[in-house]
Amino acid sequence: MNKRKFLKSAVLAGAGTAMSMDGLASLLETKKTITAEVLAQDDAFWSTIRNQYLLKPDYINLENGYYNFIPQPLLEKFIGHVREVNYQGSWYMRNTAVDNKRKVIEKLAGLVGCSAEEVTLTRNTTESMDIIITGKHWKAGDETIMAEQDYGSMIEAMKHVASRYGVVNKMISVPNHPQSDEEIIALYEHAITPATKLILVSHMINITGQILPIRKICDMAHAKGVEVLVDGAHAVAHFQFKIPDLNCDYYGSSLHKWLSVPLGAGLLYVKKEKMPEIWPLIVGWEKDPYKLLRISHTGTHPVHTDLTISDSIDYYHMIGGERKEARLRYVQQYWTSRVRNHPRIIINTPVDPTRSCGIANVGIEGIKPGDLAKRLLDEHKIFTVAIDGANVHGCRITPNVYTTLEELDRFVSALKTLAS
Repeated sequence: MNKRKFLKSAVLAGAGTAMSMDGLASLLETKKTITAEVLAQDDAFWSTIRNQYLLKPDYINLENGYYNFIPQPLLEKFIGHVREVNYQGSWYMRNTAVDNKRKVIEKLAGLVGCSAEEVTLTRNTTESMDIIITGKHWKAGDETIMAEQDYGSMIEAMKHVASRYGVVNKMISVPNHPQSDEEIIALYEHAITPATKLILVSHMINITGQILPIRKICDMAHAKGVEVLVDGAHAVAHFQFKIPDLNCDYYGSSLHKWLSVPLGAGLLYVKKEKMPEIWPLIVGWEKDPYKLLRISHTGTHPVHTDLTISDSIDYYHMIGGERKEARLRYVQQYWTSRVRNHPRIIINTPVDPTRSCGIANVGIEGIKPGDLAKRLLDEHKIFTVAIDGANVHGCRITPNVYTTLEELDRFVSALKTLAS
């Protein structure tokens, strides 16, 4: 596609993006008596939300999980923050940045339901998790437990502390279709020994979308004196929960995924009583062992991204967490229900709607995941990501609130065509 044609297509794709935040608020006011479950099925309403995104016309994007790019109203807010910070320069950094960051953290703490003293900003989930993994006081013989379905970078971080300190890592495998919460809890429980210090567990397994029973795992672990570090990369602003309700010790998430913040924004939660136990990854000025800044110092960073977190939280609340969760769960079940019984199509995500939300994984018998992703893109103009390992062989499918049922119909048709 040449530059002129691309720009014309982009303009057409974004032609409906003129609705302001106030306009969206007015639209949502007309829907306030409609239940989230009913509104989730109203494609006309969600097409209005879609018009706030500038979508690339070359393919259907079903790979929103890596980076959930932001709608135009938030993009304009972000650009405005970039301009203002650039205009004020060092004056802003020395006089305003710290106070503004504090306000953003307080707002973020409200979103995830915890004290502002126990949550801070990072650049992504990996940084949040590494602060804990590399910052703990490890000694030779300490044991950890994780699943082969956990995020690869986190597994590598655990291997790093194993090679550095003599930590013993125990690996379990979470079934794609568990029969009950108790089946999953037992996998972790049976791996615990008196030497076990930490369990790493995914709130939502990134390759399949399976939501794990975190509260039950944490309660079990704590009863045995074991801490729990939760990888919540895909959870915040995807489905509703409050971190304190999980009873975990540490929690990390990426805000540039489902909260739709610009790239480079993450969250770290640490129970206050656990803060003194962690060595800082990057050393700063804060020395109080009960202040999270001591272990989350990053030096000079893109503060305009921090400011946009506040706008993204406003946008999320405007749409409504219940509405967004219902829509994401609906679109996932819309397409998976149409192919689950196909003899050659394999869904690697539980059928129970309480065990997943917007993410699912699909494979086709006889087609390697990499080949499936390539054929979906080359032959059907559908963008996905291949997953081939950890007992998961297929493509991860991550629609967004802007994804239409027509696009999902095309995806289902493509799967059936390839499976035939």
